[in-house]
Amino acid sequence: MSERDLGRLCATLNPVMAEPVYVYCLFTDFALPDGLLAFCTVREEEGLTAIVERDHAEHRGLPYTYTARLITLTVHSSLDAVGFIATISRKLADADIPCNVIAGYYHDHLLVPVGQADNAMRLLREIAASSAN
Repeated sequence: MSERDLGRLCATLNPVMAEPVYVYCLFTDFALPDGLLAFCTVREEEGLTAIVERDHAEHRGLPYTYTARLITLTVHSSLDAVGFIATISRKLADADIPCNVIAGYYHDHLLVPVGQADNAMRLLREIAASSAN
């Protein structure tokens, strides 16, 4: 069951950082190259944005931007929960950490700069610890 209560969401957010480094690629023809696996795609007027592992982009010679680590908040958050991402993004913003958020069916996913990922994890754990009290 998905969680909607802000206090419980924060107390049990349980962040997990994925091992790969991710990057953003743009495909103006709106098509992923055959065999390229994307963590996520977003279709916009200007083209198809794909978030892919950096190693895969480099292996294929694809141009990319925004080198990031992927942090998954493993709590089953409801898509209509109010204030959860605002709480997280405010904490990260106060520490001057950019954060790009993707909402999945069960989890929220954050992409933060590689050099700030460990600090982001620390801050997320602080949110959980302070909410559990």
